[in-house]
This record gives sequence, structure tokens and C-alpha cells, in this order.
Amino acid sequence: MSYQVLARKWRPRNFQDMVGQEPILRMLANALDQKRIHHAYLFTGTRGVGKTTIARILSKCLNCESGVTSTPCGTCHACCAIDAGQFLDLYEVDAASRTKVEDTRELLDNVLYPPSEGRYKIYLIDEVHMLSNHSFNALLKTLEEPPEHVKFLLATTDPKRLPITILSRCLQFHLKRITPEHIAEHLQHICATEKIDSEKEALEKLAKAADGSLRDALSLLDQATAYGHGAVSKAEVYSMLGSMDEENLLPLLDALISQNGSQLFSAIAELTESAPDFQQLLEEFISLFHKIAIAQIVPETLTADAAFAPFVKRLSAEEVQLYYQIALLGRRDLPLASTPQQGFEMTMLRMLAFKPHANVKPDTLPAAAPAVVTKPAAPALEKKPETTSLSEWRDLLPKLELSGMAYALAANCTLDKITDQKIILALSIHHQPMLNPKLKDRIAEALSRHLKRPIQLEINATEAEILTPMKQEKTEQELRLTDAKQTILQHPQVKKLLEVYDATVEVALI
Repeated sequence: MSYQVLARKWRPRNFQDMVGQEPILRMLANALDQKRIHHAYLFTGTRGVGKTTIARILSKCLNCESGVTSTPCGTCHACCAIDAGQFLDLYEVDAASRTKVEDTRELLDNVLYPPSEGRYKIYLIDEVHMLSNHSFNALLKTLEEPPEHVKFLLATTDPKRLPITILSRCLQFHLKRITPEHIAEHLQHICATEKIDSEKEALEKLAKAADGSLRDALSLLDQATAYGHGAVSKAEVYSMLGSMDEENLLPLLDALISQNGSQLFSAIAELTESAPDFQQLLEEFISLFHKIAIAQIVPETLTADAAFAPFVKRLSAEEVQLYYQIALLGRRDLPLASTPQQGFEMTMLRMLAFKPHANVKPDTLPAAAPAVVTKPAAPALEKKPETTSLSEWRDLLPKLELSGMAYALAANCTLDKITDQKIILALSIHHQPMLNPKLKDRIAEALSRHLKRPIQLEINATEAEILTPMKQEKTEQELRLTDAKQTILQHPQVKKLLEVYDATVEVALI
């Protein structure tokens, strides 16, 4: 007898055998038991979550010789024929290979005729989003008002590509990804039944690699069984998937924390000998930093992980967040690197080169290269003693709570003269196009509101060079950038990167 792959052998034959999707199964079972049967069902979701499986079980529910029920007998002619793919009234179509309108019309030619051997004619169209627009148009009328003996079961991984006219005529069920915990539990049950020696951690790794698809998990279990000569061990599964055990990543993490470049590359070289999948390595690093971040907030999660515990205390919360973000970006950019190994190494070097500064305010500079920023003296003003709150226009500007073009206009002005009831601003002639009565009134209102007295505002254009808040801010930003760049260039790890890779440093404000 030929071998039958696990994905086919363990395909559910009834709703009770399904893994996950409990809300959908409950709705379908209740509808069947109450005889509230819709004429068209649409099952959506990613690959391997049970769309066509549920559709076939629903076909048995509708055609079982014991009656319409949520628990088909599985032994009558209709149930056995549907399981064997030999039921004459079940038309199962792969829309990806039959996209033409002629195919759809040929399929629908027999809709009006009663079923040959069952209670209902079932049209199961898989990957229905692949049909052409003309095919959808041909299907539309029949789908809206089919004969009583016809039921449509549609399945798709991409419902967004379906016309709204099709969606509105179907009862839609979205199947979610199956959790790794549910998949791992099911794999353990299968291994026990099939008498396959397996390790729990190996099955958990397969469940995680399946990414929510039970069919993919069963295919991976088949591969792992063949790879391990009939057994599924942790070491063999990690080797087959090209990934690393968490313990293998700890030397890399130790080198990062110690800021030891030689130790880091020695650890990378040791990992490279086993020809790993560097995409998988970065994903393992992302999971590792996620685990550290949780352990720092909830320490009791470390009870069974003695080797991992010291690293939780050696890393600050800021470092964990930074490394996590660098690993995410490294995984995203890995396909752009010349080789996967080079992309992985550069990601590790970024982690080595950068370190968050604690308690640094956005407008301060690193202690290694302090910058002295001097504010130019404010222009001489004609003002009375009570207006000395107004001597620095730049300090007053944020308090006015202006926004948009009004703020831009005010930021490009300087204070010229002040009296009790009047304020005169100077505006460079280069920015004169910004000046209009509406914006001027908004600034005057803001001044009156802040000073709690009526203010008459006058804005005069001038050809003289004036120091505006906008210009002051730009000058200080340039100083901060220059000082920050100098500080980075003095870092020993950055110097090493510049020498090895002939790199340059670009600094930008965020």
C-alpha cells in the first residue's frame, strides 16, 4: 500500500475533528441544526487553515442520507463518495486553472437540472478570486437567485479581489490563522497515534514555522520525520529549518553586551559553520529580545530558563528596545544585501556601534562633545518697563499657540517696537508674500489673548538682515548636528567601521 501524506491522511472528516475556528464551526452547526441554510457561502483566510475542508464537510452535512445535520454519519454512500472525491453532485473547481468565461458558462449549464444522487448540487469553487471579470458577471445572476437544489461554496485567500457584487450575495466566514499552541498540541496527538518518536520542543518549533497553517505544519512534520529517520528531535528540526536554538545565540548576545567586536565575529563564524538561514537567525534574535523585554517587566517568566536569566539584568530596557528595532530593520533589509551573511553581520555591527544615552533631552548634546550655543542679543527696543516680558520674541512665540501659516509668518518676524497698546514686528522683504490681513489678525488676536489686553499689531517689511526665531532655530540645529557628528566620529567602534568599509557618517535630526 502506498504511503499517504499526513496532510491528506489527517484531513478532518467532520466539524469535531477541526483544529481551531470554533466560532465559525459553531455558527455553521447551529444554522444546520435549525435548517437555516444559505444558498452561498464564502470562506476566506490564509492557506492551510481549513477553507476547502470546511466546504467539503458542509457538503456532507447537506447530502448525508441521515438528513441535513451538523454531524454527518460518515458511512452512507453520499459521505463516503464525498470523502473519496467521487460524488456526482459535488462540482469542485479550481478557479486558478479555469478563469475563462467559457469555463464558467459550461459549469453553470447544468444548474437547472436536479441533482443526480444527492439532496443538493454543490458548486465548490476554490481560489474564486482568480476568475475573470466576465466569469464573475456570468456567475452573478445564478449566485443571486439559484434554484433550491443548488448551493455555492466559495473559497479564497484574497477576498479583496472579489467584486462587491459577489461579496454582497454570500454569507462570509473568515478563518483565522491557527495558534502555534493549537498546532503543536495537534502534532503531539498525531505523533502519538502514528507512533512517531518526537520531542515537545521540536514540535513547537514546527508549529511556529507553519505560521498559522495546519497543512503546512503537517507537511513540515512529514519532512522532519524523513529527515530524522522516523523520529522528530529538536536538533534535527533546527538543522532542517536552518535556524538556531536560543542557546546558540547567547554568545552573540554576550559579545554585544560586552562591546567586544572580536568575540562577536568569532561567535558569528562559529554559527556560519552550520550554514544557517540568516533570515531565520534574525527572527530568532527578534524573539529573543521580545522575551527579554517581557522578562524585565514580568520576572516570573524566567523560572525555567536559568541560562537566559543573567542577560535580562545585564541589558537595560532602552538597549533591548534599540536592539529589537535594529533586528527588525535588518530582517527587512536582508534581501538588499550582497549576501545574507553580510546583511546579518552589518545588523550585528549596528547593534555594536550604537547605544542609547540615558536621560538625554532632545535639545541637549552628548557629554563627550558639549556644544556652546549662544543666542544673539535681541535688537534694541523702544519699550516701557512693564513690557520687559516681551523682550525676547522667540520665547514669547510658543506661548501664543499659533499654528500653520500664522505661526510661520510670526516665526519669520522680529520684535521692533512695543508700546502699551501696539506691537510692531519687522519682516524680511524676502518673506513679504506670506503677509496677508487674515494671518496678521490671527497673530494680533493671539497677542491680545496672551497679554490680556487689546493689542494693535503692525508688521513692516524691511530689507535689513534680521535675526528671526526661525533663523535662530536653524542655526542651532546645524550646530547640534555638527557636534553630534563629531561625537559619533570619535566613537572607537564607528572609527573601526569607517576604516574597514570606507564608510561615511550622515547625521539627521528626527
